[in-house]
Amino acid sequence: PRPRPLQTGASLVLSLVFISKVAQRSGREKERWLVIDRKVYNISNFVRSHPGGSRVISHYAGQDATDPFIAFHINKGIVRKYMNSLLIGELSPEQPSFEPTKNKELTNEFRELRATVERMGLMKANHLFFLLYLLHILLLDVAAWLTLWLFGTSLVPFFLSAVLLSAVQAQAGWLQHDFGHLSVFSTSTWNHLLHHFVIGHLKGAPASWWNHMHFQHHAKPNCFLKDPDINMHPFFFALGKVLSVELGKQKKKYMPYNHQHKYFFLIGPPALLPLYFQWYIFYFVVQRKKWVDLAWMVTFYVRIFLTYMPLLGLKGFLGLFFIVRFLESNWFVWVTQMNHIPMHIDHDRNVDWVSTQLQATCNVHQSAFNDWFSGHLNFQIEHHLFPTMPRHNYHKVAPLVQSLCTKYGIEYQSKPLLSAFADIVYSLKESGQLWLDAYLHQ
Repeated sequence: PRPRPLQTGASLVLSLVFISKVAQRSGREKERWLVIDRKVYNISNFVRSHPGGSRVISHYAGQDATDPFIAFHINKGIVRKYMNSLLIGELSPEQPSFEPTKNKELTNEFRELRATVERMGLMKANHLFFLLYLLHILLLDVAAWLTLWLFGTSLVPFFLSAVLLSAVQAQAGWLQHDFGHLSVFSTSTWNHLLHHFVIGHLKGAPASWWNHMHFQHHAKPNCFLKDPDINMHPFFFALGKVLSVELGKQKKKYMPYNHQHKYFFLIGPPALLPLYFQWYIFYFVVQRKKWVDLAWMVTFYVRIFLTYMPLLGLKGFLGLFFIVRFLESNWFVWVTQMNHIPMHIDHDRNVDWVSTQLQATCNVHQSAFNDWFSGHLNFQIEHHLFPTMPRHNYHKVAPLVQSLCTKYGIEYQSKPLLSAFADIVYSLKESGQLWLDAYLHQ
Protein backbone atom coordinates (compact mmCIF):
# COMPACT_ATOMS: atom_id res chain seq x y z
CA PRO A 1 0.00 0.00 0.00
CA ARG A 2 1.10 3.55 -0.65
CA PRO A 3 2.48 5.22 2.49
CA ARG A 4 0.38 8.02 3.90
CA PRO A 5 1.71 11.59 3.62
CA LEU A 6 3.63 12.69 6.66
CA GLN A 7 1.30 15.09 8.40
CA THR A 8 3.61 17.45 10.24
CA GLY A 9 6.02 19.27 7.98
CA ALA A 10 7.88 20.99 10.81
CA SER A 11 8.49 17.76 12.68
CA LEU A 12 9.76 16.08 9.51
CA VAL A 13 12.24 18.88 8.87
CA LEU A 14 13.46 18.78 12.45
CA SER A 15 13.79 15.00 12.32
CA LEU A 16 15.73 15.02 9.08
CA VAL A 17 18.07 17.80 10.21
CA PHE A 18 18.73 15.82 13.37
CA ILE A 19 19.32 12.61 11.43
CA SER A 20 21.69 14.46 9.10
CA LYS A 21 23.81 15.63 12.02
CA VAL A 22 23.82 12.18 13.63
CA ALA A 23 24.77 10.49 10.34
CA GLN A 24 27.67 12.86 9.76
CA ARG A 25 29.02 12.81 13.29
CA SER A 26 28.36 9.40 14.76
CA GLY A 27 28.68 7.16 11.77
CA ARG A 28 26.87 4.10 10.54
CA GLU A 29 24.78 2.91 13.48
CA LYS A 30 22.05 5.60 13.44
CA GLU A 31 18.89 5.77 11.38
CA ARG A 32 19.22 7.64 8.11
CA TRP A 33 16.57 9.06 5.83
CA LEU A 34 16.72 11.05 2.61
CA VAL A 35 14.22 12.76 0.29
CA ILE A 36 13.81 12.19 -3.46
CA ASP A 37 11.00 13.94 -5.34
CA ARG A 38 9.32 14.80 -2.02
CA LYS A 39 9.24 11.13 -1.01
CA VAL A 40 11.02 10.06 2.16
CA TYR A 41 13.16 6.89 2.15
CA ASN A 42 14.70 5.06 5.08
CA ILE A 43 18.14 3.99 3.82
CA SER A 44 19.50 2.81 7.18
CA ASN A 45 19.83 -0.83 6.12
CA PHE A 46 20.01 -0.30 2.36
CA VAL A 47 23.31 1.59 2.51
CA ARG A 48 25.23 -1.68 2.93
CA SER A 49 23.89 -3.06 -0.35
CA HIS A 50 23.79 0.18 -2.36
CA PRO A 51 25.58 -0.57 -5.67
CA GLY A 52 27.32 2.79 -5.66
CA GLY A 53 28.69 2.23 -2.17
CA SER A 54 27.44 2.97 1.32
CA ARG A 55 29.18 6.28 1.79
CA VAL A 56 27.98 8.08 -1.32
CA ILE A 57 24.31 7.60 -0.41
CA SER A 58 24.98 8.25 3.28
CA HIS A 59 26.44 11.65 2.40
CA TYR A 60 22.88 12.74 1.59
CA ALA A 61 21.35 11.45 4.81
CA GLY A 62 18.95 14.10 6.11
CA GLN A 63 19.06 15.98 2.80
CA ASP A 64 17.20 16.19 -0.49
CA ALA A 65 18.87 13.82 -2.98
CA THR A 66 16.62 14.39 -6.00
CA ASP A 67 19.23 15.89 -8.32
CA PRO A 68 22.10 13.52 -7.51
CA PHE A 69 19.69 10.60 -7.91
CA ILE A 70 18.80 11.83 -11.40
CA ALA A 71 22.44 12.56 -12.24
CA PHE A 72 23.92 9.19 -11.26
CA HIS A 73 21.37 6.63 -12.46
CA ILE A 74 20.83 5.72 -16.11
CA ASN A 75 17.98 3.24 -15.48
CA LYS A 76 15.84 5.33 -13.14
CA GLY A 77 12.62 3.37 -13.71
CA ILE A 78 14.19 0.10 -12.58
CA VAL A 79 15.88 1.76 -9.62
CA ARG A 80 12.63 3.34 -8.45
CA LYS A 81 10.97 -0.09 -8.28
CA TYR A 82 13.66 -1.26 -5.85
CA MET A 83 13.23 1.92 -3.86
CA ASN A 84 9.58 1.21 -3.09
CA SER A 85 10.54 -1.05 -0.21
CA LEU A 86 12.44 1.84 1.38
CA LEU A 87 9.59 4.35 1.08
CA ILE A 88 8.21 5.44 4.46
CA GLY A 89 6.18 8.51 3.52
CA GLU A 90 5.98 11.62 1.40
CA LEU A 91 5.54 15.30 1.97
CA SER A 92 1.94 16.40 1.64
CA PRO A 93 1.15 19.10 -0.96
CA GLU A 94 0.77 21.86 1.65
CA GLN A 95 4.18 21.17 3.17
CA PRO A 96 7.25 23.07 1.94
CA SER A 97 9.82 21.30 -0.18
CA PHE A 98 12.77 19.81 1.65
CA GLU A 99 15.18 21.05 -1.00
CA PRO A 100 17.68 23.80 -0.13
CA THR A 101 15.69 27.04 -0.33
CA LYS A 102 18.55 29.10 -1.73
CA ASN A 103 18.80 29.12 -5.55
CA LYS A 104 15.55 27.24 -6.00
CA GLU A 105 14.91 28.98 -9.32
CA LEU A 106 18.36 27.89 -10.48
CA THR A 107 17.54 24.30 -9.53
CA ASN A 108 14.26 24.35 -11.45
CA GLU A 109 15.85 25.86 -14.54
CA PHE A 110 18.70 23.34 -14.43
CA ARG A 111 16.15 20.53 -14.37
CA GLU A 112 14.56 22.03 -17.47
CA LEU A 113 18.01 22.22 -19.04
CA ARG A 114 18.62 18.55 -18.29
CA ALA A 115 15.30 17.65 -19.92
CA THR A 116 16.36 19.67 -22.98
CA VAL A 117 19.73 17.91 -23.07
CA GLU A 118 18.04 14.52 -22.99
CA ARG A 119 15.68 15.51 -25.81
CA MET A 120 18.70 16.62 -27.86
CA GLY A 121 20.17 13.14 -27.48
CA LEU A 122 23.28 14.38 -25.70
CA MET A 123 23.09 11.60 -23.11
CA LYS A 124 23.54 8.95 -25.82
CA ALA A 125 27.02 7.75 -26.67
CA ASN A 126 28.70 7.37 -30.04
CA HIS A 127 30.06 3.83 -29.68
CA LEU A 128 32.48 4.31 -32.58
CA PHE A 129 34.18 7.12 -30.65
CA PHE A 130 34.87 4.86 -27.68
CA LEU A 131 35.90 1.92 -29.87
CA LEU A 132 38.49 4.06 -31.65
CA TYR A 133 39.65 5.43 -28.31
CA LEU A 134 40.18 1.92 -26.98
CA LEU A 135 42.01 0.91 -30.17
CA HIS A 136 44.41 3.84 -29.90
CA ILE A 137 45.27 2.75 -26.35
CA LEU A 138 45.92 -0.82 -27.49
CA LEU A 139 48.10 0.44 -30.37
CA LEU A 140 50.18 2.53 -27.99
CA ASP A 141 50.55 -0.52 -25.77
CA VAL A 142 51.83 -2.64 -28.65
CA ALA A 143 54.13 0.19 -29.82
CA ALA A 144 55.76 0.35 -26.36
CA TRP A 145 56.67 -3.35 -26.53
CA LEU A 146 57.75 -3.21 -30.18
CA THR A 147 60.09 -0.30 -29.39
CA LEU A 148 62.12 -2.52 -27.08
CA TRP A 149 61.85 -5.62 -29.26
CA LEU A 150 62.98 -3.83 -32.43
CA PHE A 151 65.52 -1.30 -31.11
CA GLY A 152 66.88 -3.01 -28.03
CA THR A 153 66.96 -2.01 -24.39
CA SER A 154 69.46 0.83 -24.49
CA LEU A 155 68.61 4.13 -22.83
CA VAL A 156 66.71 5.83 -25.66
CA PRO A 157 64.31 3.00 -26.59
CA PHE A 158 63.91 2.17 -22.89
CA PHE A 159 62.65 5.67 -22.05
CA LEU A 160 60.61 5.92 -25.25
CA SER A 161 58.86 2.70 -24.24
CA ALA A 162 58.30 4.12 -20.75
CA VAL A 163 56.69 7.26 -22.19
CA LEU A 164 54.42 5.21 -24.45
CA LEU A 165 53.37 2.98 -21.56
CA SER A 166 52.70 6.06 -19.43
CA ALA A 167 50.39 7.34 -22.16
CA VAL A 168 48.66 3.95 -22.19
CA GLN A 169 48.10 4.09 -18.43
CA ALA A 170 46.88 7.69 -18.44
CA GLN A 171 44.54 7.22 -21.40
CA ALA A 172 43.21 3.94 -20.02
CA GLY A 173 42.54 5.88 -16.82
CA TRP A 174 40.38 8.35 -18.70
CA LEU A 175 38.59 5.54 -20.55
CA GLN A 176 37.81 3.51 -17.43
CA HIS A 177 36.37 6.74 -16.04
CA ASP A 178 33.84 6.73 -18.91
CA PHE A 179 32.73 3.17 -18.23
CA GLY A 180 32.68 3.74 -14.49
CA HIS A 181 30.26 6.63 -14.97
CA LEU A 182 27.99 4.41 -17.11
CA SER A 183 28.32 6.90 -19.95
CA VAL A 184 29.05 4.51 -22.84
CA PHE A 185 26.29 1.88 -22.90
CA SER A 186 22.60 2.22 -22.10
CA THR A 187 22.72 -0.70 -19.66
CA SER A 188 24.81 -0.96 -16.52
CA THR A 189 25.94 -4.52 -17.28
CA TRP A 190 28.04 -3.67 -20.32
CA ASN A 191 29.48 -0.57 -18.68
CA HIS A 192 30.53 -2.62 -15.64
CA LEU A 193 32.09 -5.36 -17.78
CA LEU A 194 34.19 -2.97 -19.85
CA HIS A 195 35.04 -1.03 -16.72
CA HIS A 196 36.54 -4.19 -15.20
CA PHE A 197 38.48 -4.86 -18.39
CA VAL A 198 39.98 -1.39 -18.74
CA ILE A 199 40.75 -0.57 -15.11
CA GLY A 200 41.54 -4.17 -14.15
CA HIS A 201 43.32 -5.69 -17.13
CA LEU A 202 44.78 -2.57 -18.76
CA LYS A 203 45.70 -0.73 -15.55
CA GLY A 204 45.87 -3.28 -12.72
CA ALA A 205 43.47 -1.47 -10.39
CA PRO A 206 40.13 -2.49 -8.83
CA ALA A 207 36.82 -1.16 -10.18
CA SER A 208 35.26 -1.33 -6.71
CA TRP A 209 37.95 0.97 -5.29
CA TRP A 210 37.35 3.52 -8.04
CA ASN A 211 33.59 3.40 -7.48
CA HIS A 212 34.03 3.79 -3.73
CA MET A 213 36.24 6.85 -4.09
CA HIS A 214 35.00 8.61 -7.18
CA PHE A 215 31.25 8.58 -6.62
CA GLN A 216 31.78 10.22 -3.25
CA HIS A 217 33.80 12.91 -4.98
CA HIS A 218 30.98 13.60 -7.42
CA ALA A 219 28.27 13.54 -4.78
CA LYS A 220 29.98 16.15 -2.59
CA PRO A 221 32.96 17.67 -4.47
CA ASN A 222 35.40 19.61 -2.32
CA CYS A 223 33.34 18.91 0.83
CA PHE A 224 35.62 18.08 3.75
CA LEU A 225 35.05 14.58 5.21
CA LYS A 226 32.79 13.67 2.28
CA ASP A 227 35.03 14.06 -0.77
CA PRO A 228 37.95 11.58 -0.46
CA ASP A 229 39.92 13.56 -3.04
CA ILE A 230 40.64 16.19 -0.39
CA ASN A 231 41.47 13.75 2.40
CA MET A 232 45.05 15.05 2.35
CA HIS A 233 43.66 17.94 4.43
CA PRO A 234 44.90 18.49 7.08
CA PHE A 235 47.57 15.79 7.34
CA PHE A 236 49.64 16.95 4.34
CA PHE A 237 48.01 20.12 3.00
CA ALA A 238 45.82 22.96 4.25
CA LEU A 239 43.22 23.27 1.52
CA GLY A 240 40.81 26.09 0.75
CA LYS A 241 40.42 29.45 2.40
CA VAL A 242 37.81 28.36 4.95
CA LEU A 243 39.44 25.15 6.13
CA SER A 244 42.93 26.66 6.25
CA VAL A 245 41.81 29.48 8.55
CA GLU A 246 39.94 27.00 10.75
CA LEU A 247 43.07 24.89 11.03
CA GLY A 248 45.13 27.91 12.00
CA LYS A 249 42.64 29.04 14.63
CA GLN A 250 42.70 25.55 16.13
CA LYS A 251 46.52 25.84 16.37
CA LYS A 252 47.00 22.62 14.41
CA LYS A 253 50.24 22.08 12.54
CA TYR A 254 50.71 18.63 11.05
CA MET A 255 52.96 20.10 8.37
CA PRO A 256 54.56 23.51 7.66
CA TYR A 257 51.64 24.47 5.44
CA ASN A 258 53.13 27.83 4.54
CA HIS A 259 55.63 25.82 2.47
CA GLN A 260 53.11 23.38 1.00
CA HIS A 261 53.32 24.94 -2.47
CA LYS A 262 56.95 23.79 -2.47
CA TYR A 263 56.72 20.29 -1.01
CA PHE A 264 53.70 19.61 -3.23
CA PHE A 265 56.25 18.93 -5.98
CA LEU A 266 57.76 16.15 -3.84
CA ILE A 267 54.82 14.38 -2.18
CA GLY A 268 52.07 15.27 -4.66
CA PRO A 269 52.39 14.53 -8.40
CA PRO A 270 55.41 12.22 -8.31
CA ALA A 271 54.45 10.16 -5.28
CA LEU A 272 50.69 9.54 -5.29
CA LEU A 273 50.60 6.48 -7.57
CA PRO A 274 53.95 4.73 -6.99
CA LEU A 275 54.17 5.32 -3.23
CA TYR A 276 50.54 5.19 -2.15
CA PHE A 277 48.00 3.89 -4.65
CA GLN A 278 50.27 1.05 -5.81
CA TRP A 279 50.08 -0.77 -2.47
CA TYR A 280 46.76 0.59 -1.21
CA ILE A 281 44.71 -0.92 -4.03
CA PHE A 282 45.83 -4.43 -2.98
CA TYR A 283 45.04 -3.68 0.65
CA PHE A 284 41.60 -2.44 -0.42
CA VAL A 285 40.59 -5.54 -2.39
CA VAL A 286 41.90 -8.00 0.19
CA GLN A 287 40.35 -6.20 3.14
CA ARG A 288 36.96 -5.99 1.40
CA LYS A 289 37.26 -9.44 -0.22
CA LYS A 290 36.79 -8.11 -3.75
CA TRP A 291 38.09 -11.28 -5.38
CA VAL A 292 36.71 -10.56 -8.86
CA ASP A 293 38.61 -7.27 -8.90
CA LEU A 294 41.74 -9.04 -7.69
CA ALA A 295 41.46 -11.58 -10.50
CA TRP A 296 41.25 -8.82 -13.11
CA MET A 297 44.24 -7.07 -11.53
CA VAL A 298 46.30 -10.26 -11.60
CA THR A 299 45.76 -10.57 -15.36
CA PHE A 300 47.41 -7.17 -15.79
CA TYR A 301 50.49 -8.04 -13.75
CA VAL A 302 50.87 -11.45 -15.37
CA ARG A 303 50.60 -9.96 -18.85
CA ILE A 304 53.05 -7.13 -18.29
CA PHE A 305 55.52 -9.45 -16.53
CA LEU A 306 55.47 -12.07 -19.27
CA THR A 307 55.85 -9.51 -22.08
CA TYR A 308 58.62 -7.33 -20.61
CA MET A 309 60.56 -9.66 -18.33
CA PRO A 310 62.19 -11.62 -21.21
CA LEU A 311 63.36 -8.36 -22.78
CA LEU A 312 64.57 -6.50 -19.70
CA GLY A 313 65.27 -8.98 -16.94
CA LEU A 314 63.94 -8.52 -13.41
CA LYS A 315 65.77 -5.28 -12.56
CA GLY A 316 64.99 -3.70 -15.90
CA PHE A 317 61.35 -4.73 -15.66
CA LEU A 318 60.95 -3.25 -12.15
CA GLY A 319 62.73 -0.09 -13.26
CA LEU A 320 60.43 0.30 -16.25
CA PHE A 321 57.34 -0.38 -14.16
CA PHE A 322 58.07 2.26 -11.54
CA ILE A 323 59.20 4.85 -14.09
CA VAL A 324 55.85 4.37 -15.83
CA ARG A 325 53.99 4.75 -12.53
CA PHE A 326 56.05 7.87 -11.75
CA LEU A 327 55.25 9.51 -15.11
CA GLU A 328 51.61 8.46 -14.94
CA SER A 329 51.32 9.85 -11.42
CA ASN A 330 52.52 13.29 -12.50
CA TRP A 331 50.12 13.25 -15.44
CA PHE A 332 47.19 12.09 -13.32
CA VAL A 333 47.64 14.50 -10.40
CA TRP A 334 48.12 17.67 -12.43
CA VAL A 335 45.10 16.93 -14.63
CA THR A 336 42.73 15.84 -11.87
CA GLN A 337 43.63 18.62 -9.44
CA MET A 338 43.70 21.55 -11.86
CA ASN A 339 39.89 21.69 -11.85
CA HIS A 340 39.33 21.40 -8.09
CA ILE A 341 42.17 22.45 -5.76
CA PRO A 342 41.98 26.15 -6.76
CA MET A 343 38.20 26.18 -6.22
CA HIS A 344 36.01 26.57 -3.14
CA ILE A 345 36.69 23.92 -0.47
CA ASP A 346 34.56 23.79 2.66
CA HIS A 347 32.41 21.63 4.91
CA ASP A 348 29.15 20.34 3.46
CA ARG A 349 26.70 23.27 3.66
CA ASN A 350 23.83 21.35 2.03
CA VAL A 351 23.47 23.71 -0.91
CA ASP A 352 21.71 22.82 -4.15
CA TRP A 353 23.23 20.39 -6.66
CA VAL A 354 24.10 22.99 -9.32
CA SER A 355 25.83 25.37 -6.91
CA THR A 356 27.67 22.48 -5.24
CA GLN A 357 29.19 21.43 -8.56
CA LEU A 358 29.91 24.90 -9.95
CA GLN A 359 31.69 26.24 -6.87
CA ALA A 360 33.98 23.19 -6.82
CA THR A 361 34.92 22.93 -10.51
CA CYS A 362 36.42 24.92 -13.35
CA ASN A 363 37.22 24.22 -17.00
CA VAL A 364 40.31 24.31 -19.17
CA HIS A 365 40.03 25.69 -22.70
CA GLN A 366 39.10 23.27 -25.42
CA SER A 367 41.68 22.13 -27.96
CA ALA A 368 42.46 18.80 -29.61
CA PHE A 369 45.48 18.35 -27.36
CA ASN A 370 43.73 19.43 -24.15
CA ASP A 371 40.81 17.10 -24.90
CA TRP A 372 43.17 14.15 -25.44
CA PHE A 373 45.62 14.97 -22.68
CA SER A 374 42.90 15.32 -20.03
CA GLY A 375 40.44 12.75 -21.36
CA HIS A 376 37.97 15.62 -21.86
CA LEU A 377 38.17 16.43 -18.15
CA ASN A 378 38.99 19.95 -19.26
CA PHE A 379 35.16 20.13 -19.40
CA GLN A 380 34.96 19.45 -15.69
CA ILE A 381 31.92 21.70 -15.12
CA GLU A 382 29.80 19.86 -17.66
CA HIS A 383 31.07 16.50 -16.45
CA HIS A 384 30.08 17.25 -12.87
CA LEU A 385 26.65 18.56 -13.78
CA PHE A 386 25.96 15.60 -16.10
CA PRO A 387 28.20 12.74 -14.85
CA THR A 388 26.66 10.10 -17.13
CA MET A 389 26.97 12.23 -20.28
CA PRO A 390 29.37 10.80 -22.92
CA ARG A 391 32.45 12.99 -22.98
CA HIS A 392 32.26 13.74 -26.72
CA ASN A 393 29.11 15.78 -26.04
CA TYR A 394 30.53 18.10 -23.37
CA HIS A 395 31.37 20.81 -25.89
CA LYS A 396 27.79 20.75 -27.16
CA VAL A 397 26.20 21.36 -23.76
CA ALA A 398 28.85 23.85 -22.60
CA PRO A 399 27.20 26.94 -24.22
CA LEU A 400 23.89 26.05 -22.53
CA VAL A 401 25.59 25.78 -19.15
CA GLN A 402 27.40 29.08 -19.72
CA SER A 403 24.08 30.79 -20.49
CA LEU A 404 22.58 29.40 -17.30
CA CYS A 405 25.53 30.68 -15.28
CA THR A 406 25.33 34.12 -16.90
CA LYS A 407 21.62 34.39 -16.14
CA TYR A 408 22.15 33.71 -12.43
CA GLY A 409 25.40 35.64 -12.05
CA ILE A 410 27.53 32.54 -11.43
CA GLU A 411 31.14 32.62 -12.54
CA TYR A 412 31.90 30.04 -15.25
CA GLN A 413 35.66 29.63 -15.10
CA SER A 414 37.67 28.41 -18.07
CA LYS A 415 41.42 28.92 -18.39
CA PRO A 416 44.48 27.83 -20.41
CA LEU A 417 46.05 24.50 -19.46
CA LEU A 418 49.29 25.89 -18.06
CA SER A 419 47.41 28.56 -16.12
CA ALA A 420 45.29 25.82 -14.59
CA PHE A 421 48.44 23.98 -13.50
CA ALA A 422 49.91 27.17 -12.05
CA ASP A 423 46.70 27.90 -10.15
CA ILE A 424 47.17 24.70 -8.16
CA VAL A 425 50.45 26.04 -6.81
CA TYR A 426 49.11 29.57 -6.29
CA SER A 427 46.09 28.29 -4.37
CA LEU A 428 48.28 26.12 -2.14
CA LYS A 429 50.52 29.11 -1.44
CA GLU A 430 47.51 31.30 -0.62
CA SER A 431 45.82 28.79 1.69
CA GLY A 432 49.15 28.07 3.37
CA GLN A 433 49.61 31.77 4.12
CA LEU A 434 46.04 32.02 5.42
CA TRP A 435 46.78 29.14 7.77
CA LEU A 436 49.97 30.80 9.00
CA ASP A 437 48.26 34.14 9.63
CA ALA A 438 45.46 32.45 11.60
CA TYR A 439 47.95 30.24 13.45
CA LEU A 440 50.12 33.15 14.57
CA HIS A 441 47.61 35.92 15.19
CA GLN A 442 44.25 34.37 16.18
